[in-house]
Amino acid sequence: MSFDNAYEAISENNDETRWAFGTGFVDPLSGVDTSVPDGVDGADLAAYCLMLGDDALIMSHRLQQWCSHAPELEDELAIANIALDLLGQARLLLARAGKADGSERSEDSYAFFREERDFRNVRMVELVNGDFAATMARLLTFSVWRLALLQRLESSRDPVLAAIAAKGVKEVTYHREYAANWVVRLGDGTELSHQRMQAGFDAVWPLYDELFVVHPVERRLAGIAADSDGLRSEVDDVLTQVLTAATLTRPEDSAGKVVGLVSGMAGRDGVHTEDMGYLLAELQSVARAHPEATW
Repeated sequence: MSFDNAYEAISENNDETRWAFGTGFVDPLSGVDTSVPDGVDGADLAAYCLMLGDDALIMSHRLQQWCSHAPELEDELAIANIALDLLGQARLLLARAGKADGSERSEDSYAFFREERDFRNVRMVELVNGDFAATMARLLTFSVWRLALLQRLESSRDPVLAAIAAKGVKEVTYHREYAANWVVRLGDGTELSHQRMQAGFDAVWPLYDELFVVHPVERRLAGIAADSDGLRSEVDDVLTQVLTAATLTRPEDSAGKVVGLVSGMAGRDGVHTEDMGYLLAELQSVARAHPEATW
């Protein structure tokens, strides 16, 4: 784009340009070879991309809810940028899903026109935000886990997934650093900030084990998907380092037993917490009210 200011970019005279992303609201994988690697089931690859894309989409939405509510202007910008990073990852992954299964379904279609039971995100990302400390506890836990996962996906046999992961590694490295700094700052701060930071981890920890459950789709995608169970040691070590520096107590693990399962199913199976329905009502309301609208 070559505009003098943002207002000119969004004027009616430039309705072919979508200034928010710079490249327009078009297929984010336009021009990319999206053929499925030999020997890989396209439906399984699509399902896996939906899992990772939904994680990013829902976490992004929760972070966006902090706009105008963060403690300082600098954090308004930081949290908004993290949310945009995750939204970008979600766009790529959901678009990859539509290419992999041959449906050509767009990322907008996946985000706005699926029912709750069709979302495949881990439940940790859908919980209501709580206070700022609780959000930083979740962001750190999520970022440490996602960074470890994306680093392994850089060597995926699917070149599209590997490229998306390589881009995401750079972004999530900053997310982890930002959250870790706040966790140490609050945990090793005043008595009140320490209490709130500890409460944040206590609240998020019951859903920690779910991050490492190996889904049947992942088992079938050897060489394509990351080994969820194999991430645990690295994630545990990083979180322990940060919690120690923050003078916080690591909550007790549930001995590998995922809490809140319904007939043995959790977020990856479309079984969510009660918070998810309210989140989707907010996320999808405009698109569902005006399904053919463009702007």
